[in-house]
Amino acid sequence: MLKWALIFLVISIIAALFGFTGIAAGAAVIAKALFFIAVAIFVIFLILAVIAGETMFGRR
Repeated sequence: MLKWALIFLVISIIAALFGFTGIAAGAAVIAKALFFIAVAIFVIFLILAVIAGETMFGRR
């Protein structure tokens, strides 16, 4: 997912350089959304891994 965020970021930068402001703004919004979704999924999996590690080693 971060790969797609980077792709849209590059598209946004290139479109901005050529003056396509509408396309650049749209691609930037998509890149930003994908980045935050990827961060949220990372945090969820990190919390799940910590919880699974605690139950696996009997710390609960």
